[in-house]
Amino acid sequence: MIRRGFWLVVGAAAGIIGYRRVVTFGRRASGTLGARRASAKKRHWVRETIRFTRDVREGMDLYMARHPHQVGPTLNAEIDENAENVKDDR
Repeated sequence: MIRRGFWLVVGAAAGIIGYRRVVTFGRRASGTLGARRASAKKRHWVRETIRFTRDVREGMDLYMARHPHQVGPTLNAEIDENAENVKDDR
């Protein structure tokens, strides 16, 4: 069992080290291609963020149109004296 754990750790470490070396080599080999892709990815994420923000605003507009605005503070609301406020100790 200990031998399997040892080889599992050795394999994971070798995989991580190998992956990092392959990624580093790939970045060096691609050169400017990587820079172009990075700027395209940034534009993509900016575009998607703007779309998401618009969707959220539209959803909030729909919500506000369907639900009436509450007037006054809601923290100090009237408490119903007849309601039973029983603490549940579960």
